[in-house]
Amino acid sequence: MAATSSKAESTLQKTSLDVYTESDKQQHKSTSDTVILREVDRESSQDLDSDEDTTPGLDEFSGLSPYERKRLKNISENANFFASLQLSESAARLREMIKRRQPPASKRKKPKKRENETGCRRSMRLLKVDPSGVSLPATPTQPTIIEDENPMLPPGPLEMTPENQDADSELFKRFLQTWAEVSKTSGKNTEKDLPNIKSYKANLNGMVINEDTVRKVTKGSVFSVALHPSEIRTLVAAGAKSGQVGLWDLTHQSKEDGVYVFQPHSQPVSCLYFSPANPAHILSLSYDGTLRCGDFSRAIFEEVYRDERSSFSSFDFLGEDASTLIVGHWNGNISLVDRRTPGTSYEKLINSSLRKIRTVHVHPVHRQYFITAGLRDTHIYDTRHLNPRGSQPLISLTEHTKSIASAYFSPLTGNKVVTTCADCKLRIFDSSCISSEIPLLTTIRHNTITGRWLTRFQAVWDPKQEDCIIVGSMAHPRRVEIFHETGKQVHSFFGGECLVSVCSINAMHPTRYILAGGNSSGKVHVFMS
Repeated sequence: MAATSSKAESTLQKTSLDVYTESDKQQHKSTSDTVILREVDRESSQDLDSDEDTTPGLDEFSGLSPYERKRLKNISENANFFASLQLSESAARLREMIKRRQPPASKRKKPKKRENETGCRRSMRLLKVDPSGVSLPATPTQPTIIEDENPMLPPGPLEMTPENQDADSELFKRFLQTWAEVSKTSGKNTEKDLPNIKSYKANLNGMVINEDTVRKVTKGSVFSVALHPSEIRTLVAAGAKSGQVGLWDLTHQSKEDGVYVFQPHSQPVSCLYFSPANPAHILSLSYDGTLRCGDFSRAIFEEVYRDERSSFSSFDFLGEDASTLIVGHWNGNISLVDRRTPGTSYEKLINSSLRKIRTVHVHPVHRQYFITAGLRDTHIYDTRHLNPRGSQPLISLTEHTKSIASAYFSPLTGNKVVTTCADCKLRIFDSSCISSEIPLLTTIRHNTITGRWLTRFQAVWDPKQEDCIIVGSMAHPRRVEIFHETGKQVHSFFGGECLVSVCSINAMHPTRYILAGGNSSGKVHVFMS
């Protein structure tokens, strides 16, 4: 038993000596300056693991008594404790050495505040401080009232008062008196034989433009143009996007302006006609749901038709005496209006098969027929078969692939129909026999993409020439073009420096060689022979 105990003690002392020796080696090795703290900790843990592995297991001393085994275990634990303690002390000393070798962290010194130094400027308005240094009182918040940009004008007749000139001036009174007298002597346009195309071209070549025949007539884009049928004097009417109607007397003296601007509507004037029965009357239709008649002899704009719940797009005369009208709505409805009936309402309201109506035009000979231009379809209706609940067209022209801007019968016989479409095509149909189908005669390639800021093109017939149409152009230099029904170009109106913009809306005098075109800035360009 004594021999066994001494053997165990010698083994334990050897083990402890090995542990101390290994720890001393680790301590001497870690004192180098190039070893960092993390490697020392890792090696220390590895040394402890190796010490535990090298500690002799208790199975070798299975012959010892329980007392000796317990004592041996305590001695082993104490040896491990002292070894770990020495390693931790070595690591602490190494941390201290590394910390001493590092340069001290430099702290940025705050600059001293100089006396009498100018500070950063701050807005007294944003600080809500009065310039004298007194705080401003809090402004009470008031509810913002949003005003309608285009308020409806009051119902009833409006005085014909020019906005750009004095209504009591002798010049304006003479203007009204002159046109009231000229309208009485204006005879009805009788049908004449169509001039041949050569003489027609020669007359067109004689039409010129100069600085005196270009004038700003309205504020904003021109949406409609009309020419007075007088054979003696020249009067041009233009309807604007702003709701204005401008009248320009081109036969005025050079010192006089000759332009009179009125405000009978609050929204764009899309349709404008002189009355075929009394040229002293000019009828205007607007998006604001009103149709008015300007009377030169009475100097008023009389209200013919009013519907504040709807928006109008176009109108035309059903009878030659101009007593009955047909009105197209933007929502696809059609109204029949009789001016002889008291009041400003319709006689009949018809729901058409179109979702939207842009233009309405009556057949010049068979006046029971009228044509409408919708979104992508053009329909011909018979007024004798209109049903308020819903009417089906007699004929539908479905050749168009995009939005349609207008559709008009030829002016003398109505044997042709011209349409303007956003697919850059002008189409001419044969309407000499109104049956279930109307054949397509000609397709003319023409750029009709005017964009957002220009008024859309509308190809119209020359009232003197049954087979020729007039349309604006996007080409450079700027021009107005005339095409034959066969698709051939007849003439182009160039103006040089007098015509530098696009004339989207154009109209020709019914008997004289006078062309008026309106652009998107309110200017009217007139070509005269």
